[in-house]
This record gives sequence, C-alpha cells and structure tokens, in this order.
Amino acid sequence: MPATDTLSHLRPLWQQAGLPDEALAFARLSGADPVMPSSFAVGTAAQTSIAAAALAACELGHARGTPRQAVAVDMQHAALECTGWFSLDGRVPDLWDAFSGLYRCADGHVRVHANFRHHREGALHLLGLDPERAQRSDAEQALQTWKALDFEQAAAERGLVVTALRGFADWDATPQGQAVAAQPLFTIQRIGDAPPRALPPLTDDQRPLTGLRVLDLTRILAGPVCGRALAAYGADVMLVNSPKLPNIEAIAETSRGKLSAHIDLRTDGGRGTLNQLVGDAHVFVQGYRPGGLAALGFGPEALARRRPGIVAVSLSAYGTQGPWAGRRGFDSLLQTAMGFNQAEGDAAGDGQPRAIPIQILDEATGYLMAFAAAATLWRQQREGGSWHVQLSLAQTALWLRGLGRVPGGLSIAKPDIGPRIASEPSGFGVLQGVGHSAGLARTPAGWSRPSMPPGSHAPVWP
Repeated sequence: MPATDTLSHLRPLWQQAGLPDEALAFARLSGADPVMPSSFAVGTAAQTSIAAAALAACELGHARGTPRQAVAVDMQHAALECTGWFSLDGRVPDLWDAFSGLYRCADGHVRVHANFRHHREGALHLLGLDPERAQRSDAEQALQTWKALDFEQAAAERGLVVTALRGFADWDATPQGQAVAAQPLFTIQRIGDAPPRALPPLTDDQRPLTGLRVLDLTRILAGPVCGRALAAYGADVMLVNSPKLPNIEAIAETSRGKLSAHIDLRTDGGRGTLNQLVGDAHVFVQGYRPGGLAALGFGPEALARRRPGIVAVSLSAYGTQGPWAGRRGFDSLLQTAMGFNQAEGDAAGDGQPRAIPIQILDEATGYLMAFAAAATLWRQQREGGSWHVQLSLAQTALWLRGLGRVPGGLSIAKPDIGPRIASEPSGFGVLQGVGHSAGLARTPAGWSRPSMPPGSHAPVWP
C-alpha cells in the first residue's frame, strides 16, 4: 500500500472536520502496510489518526498567528507507538487478568473482559463459580454449557463486559451493526451560542496548543490517549480520577504530560471543584458510560451553559444509536463482536480466531478524538459557538475495516521496538515507552510533565 494512499485516507477526515485543504500540503507521511503482522491496515490507521491529530493542532496554532509547519509521521513508528508498550523500573506489566480472553461455548466463542475486579467477579458469579476459588479451567468448563449469544446477553443485562464471536456478515446483520453503519466516523455538533473565544497569545517557538486547558475525564485507553496527545502538542491537560475507582497499570504510560487530580463527583464539594475547573477549560473530554456524567450535571449542554464556547468530546463503545448504545465495551471485545478476530483467523488459513496484534481501535480512536478536539477549537475561533464532538470504538472499527485488507500481512514479523523507546522519570518509577511518532518541524511534540499517580496534583489550573 503506497504512502500516497495514506494521504488519501487523511483527506476525508480533514474535510469532514471542515479544515482547509491547503494545510494538507504540510503532511509528510512515509512507509506502507504491512508494518505489523495483521491482515488489516493497522499501520495506515495508526499513521492517519496520529497525523490528523498533530496537523489539526498545528492548524489551530496557525489560526493563533504562527506559521504552518510540516508534520512528519513514519508508519512503522506510528504502529509501534500504538502498541502501548511500556515498562516501569525495567518491569513490563502484565495488563491482562488471568480470566480475560476467548472461551469456547457450546456453539461458538465468547470473549470475557475481566481486568477490573467487579467485572471478573460478576462473570464468575454468572457462571455459578466462587470468585475466591475458581480457576480459569473452571470457567472454561462452565462456559461450554452456554450458548455464546445467551451468555453475551446475560452478561450485558448484569452490566458486565462480554461479547460473542461473530463474522463480518453476522455483525452486519445485527441491529447494532446496522446502527453503527449509519453513523459517520465522528460527529461535530454546535450545541449553543457563544462568541469566538480569545485564546492565549502564542509565539512561534511554542507548541501549537500551549495555553489551552483540557479536562480529561476518561479511563482505560482510548480517552487517555487523546489527553496524552493534546499534552504532547502543548495543552495543559488535567486527568481527573475518582478516588474510589480502580485503575490499570497502563495509566502510567497514558498519563505522560498530564496533571493528575482526584475529584469525587458523588459529593457536593467535588462537583463544585469540577465546576470551577470547567469555568477556565477549553476542552472537556469524557469516556464514561453514556449518560453517566450527564446525571451528575456535566453533560455537554450543561457544560456549554457553564462555559460558553467549550468543546465537549464524548467517547462511547458502540455509538449513540442502536440497542447497544448504552453498553460498556473495550477494544478486545469489539474486535470479537464485530468480526475482526474471525477475519484474522480466516486470513491465517486455520480459521482459529485471533486478535489484531495491537489495540488499534483504542489507539486510533484516541488520536481521532484529539484531532476532532483541535479541529473543533479551530472552528470555534472562526464561527463561535459551543460544540459537542462524539466518537466511538465501533465507528473507528468500521473505518478500519473500510481501509481494506493487507495481503500477506500476517506473514511479517513484529518490528523491533527498541530504537523507538525513550526513558523518563515518573511518579511510578523509571518509565520507558515509545516516543511520540508525529514530528513537528518547528516546535517538536513532547511531554513537559512527568507521568504521576492519580491524585498527585491539586485540582487547580497552573
């Protein structure tokens, strides 16, 4: 797949967001799929989404009075960045619970996501197993008495995260598959009136998002990747966690460049604190279950009333339409439900379902969120208004599928990640991770703040 094809994938995103075509001349894209052992164009998805985020940030910088600058993204580097690889003090964390994974059922397979304790215990209780004593072999045996779709439905009714394995045709025939197919990759909606918002002055040697304030109320991977990207381009990003919710170790890698504060939104004081932060924020990114933050007073319309001119960015698993719109979901589960695992197995020739080698749905969605946020800020400068941006893992998955297949992609080896790794201090220990793959010609991207554990900073803007 020639590199020029990748620019042709970037252009539709750029035009959908309403950005000027002349800026595309500053994109420098190199490499071609396959760069990872996959039959899907994961390199193209990684490079396109990262280039879109970086170039949109630079275009906003240009709207603030600085010259445009070239943005270079190498496809292999982009794909390696999307592995999410990291180590802490030389230890590479195992990010998967022992009960997470694909299981055979009476008539197919299901994938169980058990990385959070309440999801694991819920799934084991549903199987009639004692969470304190059960082994994976017990779960394997118990699931062989279930039909895959029955277990998927029973789990969903309990708020658990399980999906049945489907092929593309099976997914396309479902009401949710049809609902996702009817939605664009992302939506940008004006939700209120406001004048164009004055942004802090920017000098030619400052990163393009310097002076912008972003509230990051996201968890796990896609949303945190968005905030990390915006921080790399200069924004002040504050990750807001609840002191009562668990996290996974990947938070160490995705918190690079961010402030990290605790706020309990179940309390009056916590809601008051967040309202104060909203008053000075430019972007509010959230990835909680649809309607969750709105019930606490922080839905997009409420944010627009509190801070006219704000850009609210909402992430969901399956989109805003269809019977699954309210369901929880993760990258691995959507790969299984939407046909990707089966398609990879079919491409391998053995028909055994297999996962895509990187969590590209999460990673690409995160960068597309950053792209849409920067693009909408650019529009706010021209048109005024308050705005709501919506994306989902499922819509990104459909976009990935539309990028086409890569003949022979499964036959290549995973590239060496070593040359792309950088070390830096963090509040979690010495953090090694892949450096950002977008090269900005004049103001290099990077993280000026070390990654810190949740609650390390006061909930106050610098």
